[in-house]
Amino acid sequence: MRRGIATFTLDYGKCPPWLFRRMVALGREIVRVLVDEYGAAEFLKRIADPVWFQSLGMVLAFDWNASGLTTILTAALKEAIRGEEENLGVFICGGKGRTSLKTPDEILNWGERLNLEEKKLKDLSYSSKMAAKVDSSLVQDGYQIYHHAFFSSVKKTSRASSLIDSWAVVQQGMNTSNATARRYHWYDELEITNNKSQITNHKKDFVEEPHAGIASQVFKKNVLNLVDKKSRKNKEISRELAASSYNTLMKDIQLLRSHFSRYSKMISLRLRSGQASKKDEQLTFLKLNDPHFTTHPVVYEDFTKSKYLERILQRVTYEKPEDYESLLSIEGVGPKTIRALSLVSEIIYGAGPSYEDPARYSFAHGGKDAIPYSVDVKTYDNTINILEKAVKKSKINPFDKEKALRRLQSINI
Repeated sequence: MRRGIATFTLDYGKCPPWLFRRMVALGREIVRVLVDEYGAAEFLKRIADPVWFQSLGMVLAFDWNASGLTTILTAALKEAIRGEEENLGVFICGGKGRTSLKTPDEILNWGERLNLEEKKLKDLSYSSKMAAKVDSSLVQDGYQIYHHAFFSSVKKTSRASSLIDSWAVVQQGMNTSNATARRYHWYDELEITNNKSQITNHKKDFVEEPHAGIASQVFKKNVLNLVDKKSRKNKEISRELAASSYNTLMKDIQLLRSHFSRYSKMISLRLRSGQASKKDEQLTFLKLNDPHFTTHPVVYEDFTKSKYLERILQRVTYEKPEDYESLLSIEGVGPKTIRALSLVSEIIYGAGPSYEDPARYSFAHGGKDAIPYSVDVKTYDNTINILEKAVKKSKINPFDKEKALRRLQSINI
């Protein structure tokens, strides 16, 4: 997985209509050239690359570090290919806010138009749903998802039918407390046999390092990262707990609650007397009001008063999920349920998850001296060359073409 961090500040303004129209026009030409040169699946693979996506947004007139680049760029691309989806072999669903909730219906509509198999449509809807669930529940980094765009490429097998050969997701979350945004990229390519034009057996792993890349403002400490390979044991025990009986699971939850209750009183007394040690601060699982108090990576919630959590755990133990992905896919299972199971697995059974932020590399800062990681110069150069070629081949007026090329050349690494 290529990982990345870029500086995004939340933008609250609106894109001027005249600018959006120009972005749509240029975006349409670039998509046409790229699909013609490399194919629809390759275009989606580039959309799933944080560096390439960011560069495309900049060519179409956005600032390098604007969070609005994500929402406006996907909206512009969706509008740019409107009416040409079947010819290009690409369709885009979802978007910002309430539009993201329409993604399953839009996928279904495209399936009917392209005569896609019902099972394949269900698989696409499932992929869209799971990408959103993973980034809100398994990567608990303080960013709330508010934008979800689903891209898919299709391959015609005959005049009457087509097959899906790849999909990509670009979704973004916001952190209102520090006014920053974080973007998550996904990609999956399906293998199609040459002889029968059928998709071979293929299953995307949604729960272990599934991302094509993650772009954010800063590297954060203490992120509950359950997609990391280091969290595998924690997930295994969580799944076993979910597959046990409700009474067995609730005994562990009650044990967790009593632990919190006793520890809360002990630490509170030490804090008031000024005798709390660094070890106390590191080990505590409580979010106290003291501004200098270091909390456990998982923000503590009052599990003692959560009747909703108990109802969800009852449903989970009734369904007895066969694997962790099945557990996550159960309706009602969200961040709080995942945290509760993860805490039981860690505290009672000693299987700690990863608290390492899955976003690592900085586009906007820290590259020249290889801190935190070296600049991938080859990727940047390749991205710029491909986009430069696409802009030069585009059928737009020379003035707009020259401006786009200047923006591209201004990318500094």
